[in-house]
Amino acid sequence: MTASQQTDIPHRFFARIWPALNRMGDTHGAREHRRRMLEGLSGRVLELGPGDGANFAHYPGTVTEVVAVEPEPSLRKLATRAAAGAPVAVRVVAGTADALPVEDESVDAAVASLVLCSVPDQATALGELRRVLKPGGELRFYEHVVAEGSVLRGMQRLAQATFWPRLFGNCHPARDTGAAIIGAGFEVLELDRFGFKAGALEPAVPHILGRARRAA
Repeated sequence: MTASQQTDIPHRFFARIWPALNRMGDTHGAREHRRRMLEGLSGRVLELGPGDGANFAHYPGTVTEVVAVEPEPSLRKLATRAAAGAPVAVRVVAGTADALPVEDESVDAAVASLVLCSVPDQATALGELRRVLKPGGELRFYEHVVAEGSVLRGMQRLAQATFWPRLFGNCHPARDTGAAIIGAGFEVLELDRFGFKAGALEPAVPHILGRARRAA
């Protein structure tokens, strides 16, 4: 089976801890970040890597369908349960970021939420998101990114080069995701950069939240 054909990427440790990390982040403000990211969406939406489905409850009623592509089998089961209680129609499917199981130019918007840190190749994943978007369609994103300050940036790079990706589902904390979005052919319409602490003991990690349009 080739990488493009593979639809399941198990990561048992990460699948066990991710729902708890999401809940902890929500208690510190991530719930509001999710709501902001999704507000104003309408039509058919693709969500890349929904994990346990933490975003589903925040989709506005103007969305007609969410196609949620999740490669991790245990998280996909949790997302399917969350979909049953969502305020909009959500269909959870197996698939990977480098070969989305969706037709060209078939969705009105795409959502990437705390997932572009973990895809094998950002350019490929963003190219796939651009492929499935209709002309003028929007990418909504909420991602942690590399720090601008040298101390935290150095810590992120050290973690990325050693233990972090193996423990946390291939997460790469030192990625410049904002630059990658622009490099993939998106026009950034809005971008808010802020520090966010998902827990009391961790440093304020830089995050970006915004929207971009598929450029011609």
